[in-house]
Amino acid sequence: MSTQILEMTQITKAYQMGEEQQIVLDGIDLTVNKRDFVAILGPSGSGKSTLMNIVGCLDSPSSGEYILSNQKVDELGEADLAAIRNKEIGFVFQQFQLLPRLSALQNVELPLVYAGLPERERKKRAKEMLVRVGLGEKLQNRPNQLSGGQQQRVAIARAMVTEPTILLADEPTGALDRKTGQQIMELFQNLNQEGKTIIMITHDKEIARNASRIVNILDGRLREESA
Repeated sequence: MSTQILEMTQITKAYQMGEEQQIVLDGIDLTVNKRDFVAILGPSGSGKSTLMNIVGCLDSPSSGEYILSNQKVDELGEADLAAIRNKEIGFVFQQFQLLPRLSALQNVELPLVYAGLPERERKKRAKEMLVRVGLGEKLQNRPNQLSGGQQQRVAIARAMVTEPTILLADEPTGALDRKTGQQIMELFQNLNQEGKTIIMITHDKEIARNASRIVNILDGRLREESA
């Protein structure tokens, strides 16, 4: 049975541009259940990046209600939002965002350092996660010794190592060639089948088809695709 972990009701986001107000998100309603794999699909300027930032607690809506893991996010202060980002959401970015001087193992360990875990536990969990994404042989390699696809796998392992409620991926194949991008999508599908909830932002219809749900965004409004 599915369990609801995210609910957005009538979320709006508006910016004041001189005397005019620019509405970027216009009455967004979105529900995500545990084990969902949702693609939010839209072109540049559709509002998808703004929506991702609100889902990821990096930005606040102008109005509306956002509930994540039974917490009303729109009522929380900055310290509580930071705690939610650390605990509930694992971020995967288009450009990997790895630290170049650290090994794959050290990059994956980093969120656990911030969480205050002992070194032995950090290394154990980071190694297990790298093995899980198929990089057990690359623990000591630095980012410049890895291919783009391998770097994204390290980034996915880093996002997963804190065991977040949601894996939030922003154009995760945008910096990869088509074949490598599809391999990353297969990894996401495997993680989803193992029980991980994934929300993926993309402009690519072919990539979006790897998800079990596609939600289109255009001019700040959502429309669910029928199966």
